[in-house]
Amino acid sequence: MPWPEVTVVSARREFCALARRPGANVSALCQRYGISRTTGYTWLARAEAGDDPAALVDRSRRPHTCPHRTDPTVEEQIVTLRDAHPTWGARKLKRRLEDLGADDLPAVSTITAILARAGRRDLAQPVSRPWQRFEADAPNWLWQIDFTGHVALAAGRCHPLPVLDDHSRFLLGLTACANEQSATVQAILTTLFRRYGLPWKLLCDNGSPWGTTQGPHGLTELGVWLVRVGVTPIHGRPFHPQTQGKLERVNRTLLADAVRPGGFATLGEAQRVFDRFRTVYNQERPHEALGFATPLSRYTGSPRPFPEHLPPVAYAPGDAVRMVDASGRIQVRGRRWRVGHALAGQPVALRPTAVDGVIEIRFCHLRIRELDLRQEEDSAC
Repeated sequence: MPWPEVTVVSARREFCALARRPGANVSALCQRYGISRTTGYTWLARAEAGDDPAALVDRSRRPHTCPHRTDPTVEEQIVTLRDAHPTWGARKLKRRLEDLGADDLPAVSTITAILARAGRRDLAQPVSRPWQRFEADAPNWLWQIDFTGHVALAAGRCHPLPVLDDHSRFLLGLTACANEQSATVQAILTTLFRRYGLPWKLLCDNGSPWGTTQGPHGLTELGVWLVRVGVTPIHGRPFHPQTQGKLERVNRTLLADAVRPGGFATLGEAQRVFDRFRTVYNQERPHEALGFATPLSRYTGSPRPFPEHLPPVAYAPGDAVRMVDASGRIQVRGRRWRVGHALAGQPVALRPTAVDGVIEIRFCHLRIRELDLRQEEDSAC
């Protein structure tokens, strides 16, 4: 039977006082007080060591030393890095500290415990359904681009525009834009094409300025310019943001790590914050999808240079060439066929297919649509 909870220390003192009297039967006293002889002699030894009132108080069973305890300096490094990047979890923190040359780092589970003791528990991550992932086979095979909504300014709005390489997740650009107009996007892409070279494809949304439902292939003026410089614009499935899942992940990280709740004072201030975010994202932040490597370690520039002057539109010798009129149509065999307003003033090629009476229309390297000359009406009208 254990010591009574309320009088445990006084009962021990009483026991020790009786046990130290001449001729006392310690075994019998232990039985009366409901303790073992080992416990009884333990308390006697402590009482005889001195008159300290705390001698008979329960002592912690925690070991005096712990050879496996993490070095306090390492714990401080972990907490300091977490304070600098509040959204990073234990695995990212460990990989970044390894990249910085830290030695004797504890396991990920231990880092999680260190964060918990320091009051820096991991932030809850939103639960999402898994989807089929894809990844381009090499850098510059596919870039992704889309606006991240808008952020408040003291006067007006900021429209963040990230551009991401699909294979490496290298954030090629992150610009604080004043609007979402085609001319703004073209100027930004021109700068990126000059610095990094041309990608083969550019994955965009379906809305303006990327695409339109009003013409074949969804080409806009921006899309026509991309085709002219040698880049194929492609569009994600409508109402399916998972198609640009990597860019959605960038946007989530940007909003969590860089965008302040009250927004920014000016576009210049927003751009300075975005530049710092981009440096951390590309060069410091370990990415779980890359085996905790950084995007910069996986990215290389494109060997395809940006043409400072648009190359002339040229087609194969056997192609029939038609000029698109101001209404976005061409004339074939006395009938007018729609190819899209964005192509007005551009030459397109007519090329026979394996089906008699069916031809395809091409603009540069892009196949726009097929014309079934056997039909009485244009199905695209």
